[in-house]
Amino acid sequence: MPISLTPGSLARQLGEWNVGAAPAYRELADVVRLLILDGRIALDVALPSERSLAVSLGISRTTVTAAYAQLREQGFLSSGQGSRSRSCIPSQGPGHAGGRDSALRLSGAPGLAVPDGILDLAYASLPASGEVVHRAFAAALTELPALLPGFGYDALGVGPLREAIAARYTAAGVPTTAGQILVTSGAQHALNIVLRTLAGRPGTKVLVEHPSYPNALDAIRAAGCRPVPVAMPAPGPTGTGRTGTGHTGTAGNGAGHHGIGNHGVPHHGAGGWDFEAMESALLQQRPAMAYVVPDFHNPTGRLMPDAQRRRLVKAAAASGTVLVVDETLRELNLDGAHSTPVAAFSPAVVSLGSLSKSHWAGLRTGWIRASEPLIQRFAAARTTLDLGGPVVEQLAAAHLVNAIAEPLPARLAALRENRDTLLELVREHLPGWEPERPDGGLSLWCRLPVPISTALAVVAPDVGIRLAAGPRFGVGGAFEQYLRLPFTLPPDQLKTAVLALRAAQDRLEASPQLRRELAGRRDLTGPPAVAIA
Repeated sequence: MPISLTPGSLARQLGEWNVGAAPAYRELADVVRLLILDGRIALDVALPSERSLAVSLGISRTTVTAAYAQLREQGFLSSGQGSRSRSCIPSQGPGHAGGRDSALRLSGAPGLAVPDGILDLAYASLPASGEVVHRAFAAALTELPALLPGFGYDALGVGPLREAIAARYTAAGVPTTAGQILVTSGAQHALNIVLRTLAGRPGTKVLVEHPSYPNALDAIRAAGCRPVPVAMPAPGPTGTGRTGTGHTGTAGNGAGHHGIGNHGVPHHGAGGWDFEAMESALLQQRPAMAYVVPDFHNPTGRLMPDAQRRRLVKAAAASGTVLVVDETLRELNLDGAHSTPVAAFSPAVVSLGSLSKSHWAGLRTGWIRASEPLIQRFAAARTTLDLGGPVVEQLAAAHLVNAIAEPLPARLAALRENRDTLLELVREHLPGWEPERPDGGLSLWCRLPVPISTALAVVAPDVGIRLAAGPRFGVGGAFEQYLRLPFTLPPDQLKTAVLALRAAQDRLEASPQLRRELAGRRDLTGPPAVAIA
């Protein structure tokens, strides 16, 4: 049974859609189409009936009927005999089937290294925190001899690191023992262990935010699971997270957003989860697992308020869904906002963490926090993948976790400066773009004036940068009008990167034929295969 969108929820997403620039049915169809392309209406979602939507919008049923008919003709709605219309993407070539996901395959990305001279904007990651990491490894080497008489295998992880992680959770208000911690080789490894344990049967449903982290979506697909995307609303203009949408009725032009393209200020995204839609998806689909990033969501940078965390935990429990929370970016709190770990609201929550974003991805140290019975199940599943992690790295990681706040003030100050620099550069050089100002994390999520994300990613190497196209963050080809821009590079390199983006955009604007050719390539092959972090 597909997820159903209620009339009230759709009406809120539509906003002030009827501005009189065209017949009402056409304006309604244009804005619904834009919501689908932007990913704010996920694919295979049942739209409200014509009668109920007409009542909710205060218009005639004839207008809604005509709008739905136009969307069906354009390939954005599909319906069977006696069933409600469902959102989809038009079929454009081999590999597409109505609204089905054209990117079920893995990215096929090459190695993570990039050629010299290319600025990498596909990564949202920082260099090592210098002396802090070096000092931790020096201390680990002095502790190693005591462990050498042992076998070196430990599927749960070395004791000092598990104890340090448990103490960190306890200090944050989530009482935790070392027996509730499993050390992994990064958060991606942790997610794969969880998927293998909780969603190992082909076709298992896994609820995800839409957009979401590309490597998580790849892992879910690789496990044979079916992502159930729940759209995140467009950001509000003053941090309310209220839904906004283009008001001119022209898909892709971005008019009517309170973004940097219109008023010189970025969107704000606090509170930006559609919980009516999320609760509806949990109740109707009853997925085995839900993967969410409430702490500086990747890619939007939003922070979920505590009231919504409680609501999410309650809805997951009601649907029998295991809630898996990715906390990898939790330490990168740029504005000092308070939030409570989701696990504080329920012992059933599974938490994933990592040192990759806060300290250095080269550490390859992550963890799972869960109940002790679940940890034992995860450990059993882990041994089918590997038999444990490297000991020296874990000993070093224990020192880093015990002194986790040491490098953060300087790193957060630099990131705040980089964020503000990038927002100003976008305002100055890409005035039609609408970035969302993140509460934390490492990147901006930008709405483009027109749907050219894949085209930009294709031509980007020609101007000296590498990009991850917006559709890599979604399901079924959504987010063609969005791009993630990390602010992890130094300010001078950020300026170079933004000027390169402007050059790429100018090239596409100057050559409509090139845009059409690249759009055709996207329809047949999907977004470019690049490694993303």
